[in-house]
Formats: sequence, structure tokens, C-alpha cells
Amino acid sequence: MDIIEQLRDDNNYYGVLGKQYLSNSDIGTLLNNPQSYGKSRPDSKNLLEGRYFHQLLIEPEKAQVIPFVDVTTRTTKEYKNYCEENNLEMCMLKKEKEDIERLVSVMKRNITFYDEIYREGNLFETPAITEIGGLKWKGKADILTHDSIIDLKTTADIQKFKYSARSYNYDSQCYIYQTLFGKPLVFYVVDKATAQLGIFRPTEEFVRGGEAKVLKAVEVYQKYYGANPTDDIANHYIEDTL
Repeated sequence: MDIIEQLRDDNNYYGVLGKQYLSNSDIGTLLNNPQSYGKSRPDSKNLLEGRYFHQLLIEPEKAQVIPFVDVTTRTTKEYKNYCEENNLEMCMLKKEKEDIERLVSVMKRNITFYDEIYREGNLFETPAITEIGGLKWKGKADILTHDSIIDLKTTADIQKFKYSARSYNYDSQCYIYQTLFGKPLVFYVVDKATAQLGIFRPTEEFVRGGEAKVLKAVEVYQKYYGANPTDDIANHYIEDTL
């Protein structure tokens, strides 16, 4: 079985095999907190919700087994007991699960979104690998169409998405994915509060900004973690003016 087929399996993509590759999720760590590179990231509410959102839309068979608890908060004894009994760091609350299901329903009811997401010939969760800056990179396209990559996002405020996208490193994601797949990436977004939908098409300037981030991350990686590092990560520090 070739590497791409193996990476289709989440256990491989996020496991030992996949850890041989850098991904967009490493950009923020390398640029902002390189001491944490390579360390496991605990689940968070946003990660759980984002995962469920994607599964409902393009991997419904996985969404059928999502664990959740019908309690008001994560401070309750029932919630803590459930996580302990099921060996979970964290799980969704029923109200959070229902909120995500509502957003997915809104997206599916929109004719444009439905037609583009489920167009015949589209491929879901498609992995690819490439080399950037002398390093190996991986990525998984949410939806690969004949002429583009559709990336599904939720946002806290869709009116601010075009500004917050850079802070969430969606610009570096654009550059990496367009390098991986050779197609433009388009964001299909839903507002978690209002359920308003939006389609955002990155400009060349946006992608170039992402490229600059990726190359800077490569520089940091090579400095501290590369085959021939030039410095010890213990010597890293931030310097700025106030």
C-alpha cells in the first residue's frame, strides 16, 4: 500500500506515519511557541465541534459514534464520570452537538452549498504529500473538486472572517494546500452564532502572505529541529519593544 492510501486512515495520518510530515497545524507552533513543537495537543471544545462539523458533512459514518453527555456544564460529576469511564480527555455536551447539527442543516439546505459540496465526482478527505523548503509536508483536502479545493470552516463572526483568517493561519493553509493539490482553495464558512453562510476566495496577496509564514516556519524548524540544527531550542526567546 502506498503512502497516500495509508494516510487516508486517520490513525496513520495523525499517528506515527503522519508525524514524519509537517502540516499547517504546525505553523502556529513553530512561529509562536517553537518549544511546543512535536508535543501532543489536548482536545478543546473548538476542536471537538470542528471535527463533528466536518464528519457530519463529509464523513457521516464517523459522526454516528460521536460521544456526548446531556449535562449543562463540564463541571458536573456526571460529565467527569462519563469521560473517566470512557477514557476521554474531553467530550461534547448535548447542546453543543445539537448546535453543530443545526449549522450543518443550514449549510445543506442552501442550494449553492449543497450542489458544490456534493457535486458528482467530488472526493472527500483526500490526503497528499509534497516538499516545501526541503521538508516533507502533508495535508488532507476536505473536498477536492475537478478545479478547486473546498475547505469547510465555522467562525465566531463571519463579518470578521476575512480579517481573522490570517490569525488562524488560513493563509498558510491556502499556500500549502494549493502546493499539494495544484488547485485554488476556497473557504465555505458558517457563522456559529447567526448561521449565516459565506464563500471566501483567497487573493494572491493572501496566499503570498501564507507562503511567507511557511518559509519562516521552515527556517525555525531547521534552526532547532532539522537534520543539522544550528541552535538548541532551550536558547529560544522572544524579543520585542513595548
